[in-house]
Amino acid sequence: MLEAKSLIRAVVPSSLLQYPSPAHLQSTRLAIHVPVSSRGSSCWIYIASGCSIYKVEIPLEDSLINRGKESLLIPVHTEVVDSLLLKRCPHRFEIQSIVIAQNESSGDVLLGSVDSFGHLIVSKGSTDRDVDKLTFSASPRDCGVGEGSWAGLCFSPSVWSMTAVARSFCKSIDVYDQDIHLRTFRTLWYPSSLTFLKNFCHGNERSILAVTEGSQLTIWDLRIKENGGCLHRICGSLGNMFYAVCCSSTGNISVGGADRTVTIYDPRRWSALSRWVHCSKYEITGLAFSSTHPDYIYVQGVDYEVFCGNWKENNRVFSFRGDSNWLGFSKNSDRDVLGGWCDSGSIFVADVVAKEVD
Repeated sequence: MLEAKSLIRAVVPSSLLQYPSPAHLQSTRLAIHVPVSSRGSSCWIYIASGCSIYKVEIPLEDSLINRGKESLLIPVHTEVVDSLLLKRCPHRFEIQSIVIAQNESSGDVLLGSVDSFGHLIVSKGSTDRDVDKLTFSASPRDCGVGEGSWAGLCFSPSVWSMTAVARSFCKSIDVYDQDIHLRTFRTLWYPSSLTFLKNFCHGNERSILAVTEGSQLTIWDLRIKENGGCLHRICGSLGNMFYAVCCSSTGNISVGGADRTVTIYDPRRWSALSRWVHCSKYEITGLAFSSTHPDYIYVQGVDYEVFCGNWKENNRVFSFRGDSNWLGFSKNSDRDVLGGWCDSGSIFVADVVAKEVD
């Protein structure tokens, strides 16, 4: 059982960023990291607006959890500890997605960002205030011609230098090893989310990608050439677009979208383990499995709401709302700390822990 330890609201200083740029429906312009050096006392929130990335430090304070109407958690206001503009992410077009990954062997933090034309920049961070080194960058194979659109990226969980970049209007997935282009997958529909799979039964986790495109979930394998690298294709309800996909530590895959339903798939049989029908009031645009307990999942909807629930029992544990449209939503990679950024400038951070049994 999980419970919210704290829910904090802070506001991005207007001196740092006054008017954020508009975001896509499934906006992925926030990344969250809890440094080991902070011992859980604070977290860094990375947000992207326009061609720039900003870094905001917010304290993780223990606070009393108050509930309002419909048992929604009420956030406690706090002040931003530190904030700055990152100088080592020189994009020329609007940034669409940012992702944080941590190199377990060295402890370095990797910040990946991709703009609307598919230009990828990965910067290496440390315990310093700024991202201190440009690690590598890669340009799309078509040199970024045509019309810009939503673009997303993800890191391989086992090989920190391997990244995958999705470009919506181009209907393409490009895979890189640092700045070396490895493979391009061509999707049938516009891709909307992607992730490398963990503990995958049919191959190692550095070669298998899960992608949502239109109303389909597609699985791609870097090692095969048949069908353009497409390993499997699962079709959802016709006309109901998928906007989010995520993978648990046990290998299960979850998708959600316009049908307001969270579906959990077992990759060993490609069958649905569970369907949490109409669990959200509006479209689902963000998903993340709990790191503490993989039977729980965090769901973000376009109605400002984020909730945690048990997908096996189809019941909610807690929920909270932002104060305007989400510009980004993310979970820390190895700890249940959630972050969300609204276009009002508010940042919401929830620290979730396992509930102690009396």
